[in-house]
Amino acid sequence: MDATLPYYVYGLQLLTRKTDTTLGGWKDFDAPAPRARRRKIGVLTGSAAETYVREHLGGRVEVVTYDGNTDSMREVETGKIDATVQDTPIAVFYGPRFPRLRAVDAPVGRGYYVIYARKGENALTAALNEALILMVRNGDLERIYRRYGLWNDAQAELGAIADAGKFFGYAQAASAEVKPSELPTAEEVHQLSRPHGWAVARLYGGTLLQAAGVTVILSVLSFPLAITAGLLIAVGRLYGPRWIKPFLATYVETLRGTPVMLQLYFIFFFLPELGINVPAFWTAILGLAVNYSAYESEIYRAGLQAIPVGQMEAALSLGMSRPLALRRIIVPQAVRIVIPPVVNDFIALFKDTSVCSVVTLVELTKRFSVLSQSTQATIELMLLTAALYMLMSYPLSVVAGRLERRMAREGAA
Repeated sequence: MDATLPYYVYGLQLLTRKTDTTLGGWKDFDAPAPRARRRKIGVLTGSAAETYVREHLGGRVEVVTYDGNTDSMREVETGKIDATVQDTPIAVFYGPRFPRLRAVDAPVGRGYYVIYARKGENALTAALNEALILMVRNGDLERIYRRYGLWNDAQAELGAIADAGKFFGYAQAASAEVKPSELPTAEEVHQLSRPHGWAVARLYGGTLLQAAGVTVILSVLSFPLAITAGLLIAVGRLYGPRWIKPFLATYVETLRGTPVMLQLYFIFFFLPELGINVPAFWTAILGLAVNYSAYESEIYRAGLQAIPVGQMEAALSLGMSRPLALRRIIVPQAVRIVIPPVVNDFIALFKDTSVCSVVTLVELTKRFSVLSQSTQATIELMLLTAALYMLMSYPLSVVAGRLERRMAREGAA
């Protein structure tokens, strides 16, 4: 791509709660945080704000990434994070919608907004530059920015840029002051910044492997909870008191009828409005467990119904109580029947962990997305990510297949 001249000079604005007296500026991050914990700063995923915070604050803060600007601003208001860093236009435009936030300290991390055109569209890029230069010189751009409260002292640089007719000294030269032969081409810049082939695996393989570890942890912790809850729900619907059955049926149908992403949003973004803050990691565990418990309950209900009614009657005639008969006679047989579909659900859960990125958790798919955006090595990273998912799920597929064949042989016998 080729870039036009800048049309806006932005900075990075630090925002925090008005009631937070411990943060008065960037220097306060050098001091120990209250309650002996690292402060949390929310940023837009893959943005200049994320880069600046990671480079300048390092291990002193916990960086929480969001897919939307206003998500992190709301999270500051609800107290889940301590501050957020936003581009100055975002802070100015959305700030009034969050009356409990305040801007602290002067903006940092000066940068530029530009328009990108496909490489080789020289006529289009030149026309855009001509229009931008004209808008700067006749004051149209300033009038537009003042109308929306976006004009500030930093925009005075646009006049100098328009006069020079250049952008950053490398992307394009529109003035005799800079000779095009002295500047690297866009292709040269592209080649310097984009890794290829095995270099991608060497540079980012470890990062993707760590993200895969998060995926495994989420799956291993959430699925046993889903199995346990699903079994209890199935038993309750078939053998529980009559009054509880409608509630359990509603629970199952509601969770099966709504997407897991919406359920995660409910836990992570809505519950804080009621004063209930669930950390991102436990939101993912709880959300996956609750969602899959509905599906597991249907699997177990089918397994329980496959056990002949005479089994329960025989157990009761031998003097067993209903709970004892369920625990020793009915449930063990049902578990044996449902093992193959349960294993298949576990494989599906591995892949569904990807939706947990909506609650700021960086698992394998989210890490691929971030790296792909920042490096443009999309194909190589996609192959690496797919390979890691296959390495995690294929052994389970083999186990499920063997169990199904074994059950089929025993059923035939």
